[in-house]
Amino acid sequence: MDTFIFLDLFLHLDTHLAAFVAEHGVWVYALLFAIVFMETGFVVTPFLPGDSLLFVAGAVAAAGGMDTPTVMATLIVAALCGDNVNYWVGRFIGPRVFQREDSRWLKRENLERTHAFMERHGPKAIIIARFVPIVRTFVPFVCGVGRMTYTRFLGYSILGALLWVGLLVPAGFFLGGLPWVKQNLTLALLGIIALSISPGLIEAWRTHRHATHPKS
Repeated sequence: MDTFIFLDLFLHLDTHLAAFVAEHGVWVYALLFAIVFMETGFVVTPFLPGDSLLFVAGAVAAAGGMDTPTVMATLIVAALCGDNVNYWVGRFIGPRVFQREDSRWLKRENLERTHAFMERHGPKAIIIARFVPIVRTFVPFVCGVGRMTYTRFLGYSILGALLWVGLLVPAGFFLGGLPWVKQNLTLALLGIIALSISPGLIEAWRTHRHATHPKS
């Protein structure tokens, strides 16, 4: 039952967010902050909506439910706060976390895949990961574990947050008002989710292919 409720929240995010605005008004900004902060700040909550939430927030703002600049400022600050908490938790815990077995909430596979992602792309992975679900939750943590220089991490984190929010919220604002998108928003959200997870799926396929067919 919980799974169906969770899927309903994802697939009808616009309806639920609009209903929250109608019932609670400005408290919606606190809700947006909390969701994005947890999605980027806690390695145990990578399943929370990210890209789709930003798009829907822009669409709801376009309909007059929220103030767009306030939405964008709230989401940027939430993303940066989440990144920083995640970085310092990783730095405090250190490499010990890679030696632990899987727990209910933390999978070593996600950490190792993110570490490989960082090794492949370098510091710019902090920016790229903003647009990749799950990976964006683990990248700040891995940066902290690897003790990346904080000022360097912070610079990439700020740029990533600005690009993430600055692209997806306006996209929701302008595209969310189009008749086809308004009538088929669930399909649009599924498309956003598919685009978001496709880099991770491609990366997993490449890793599997390399493991099963190593170069001679």
